Amino acid sequence: MIRVNFNYITPILISLIVLTFALMYRPSTVTDSIRSSLPDAIMEDVVSVAYDKQGKPRIKIATPRMVHYLDNDATDLTTPEVTLYRKSPQPWRITSQYAKATDGANKVDFWENVIIQHTGDTSTPTTLIKTPTLTVHPELQTAQTEDPITLIQPSIVVKSIGMYADMDSGNIKLLSEAVGEYVPDKM
Repeated sequence: MIRVNFNYITPILISLIVLTFALMYRPSTVTDSIRSSLPDAIMEDVVSVAYDKQGKPRIKIATPRMVHYLDNDATDLTTPEVTLYRKSPQPWRITSQYAKATDGANKVDFWENVIIQHTGDTSTPTTLIKTPTLTVHPELQTAQTEDPITLIQPSIVVKSIGMYADMDSGNIKLLSEAVGEYVPDKM
């Protein structure tokens, strides 16, 4: 006659049952993580305008391709043109090869051939800025980079490492190693 000691088998059976249930529910977690890393929307030839409470345009995004991901509410943009409207009559336009908007559009990172343009108005001169990367916070109307920049305004070219711009006021702070030269009719 074979004697079985249930004192040892019961905990083993309970452990196997718990492990089986754990493995049954694990694939949905893996599936969810894979699903969240895949795009949930792909759009082409997009022009999107966000308005403020008074019905005035706040930001306009134009891009031939936009891919949205659920993770961080992130959106990849290809050759985007972003227009930031401000209190003055002339907006700022930012173009690049690539950009990524995160947290909706509260932060937009641009890279590769970034160009910032502003047509002159009563408070700021016509301005062209070139840099490899740029981070823009549209709600705050700010732009910044730690990379080298070239700033061109009528009759002046300034090179610097890093920049912080308040796009609403038009104030641009050069962070370090700023060198300027007078160049008539450069625009």
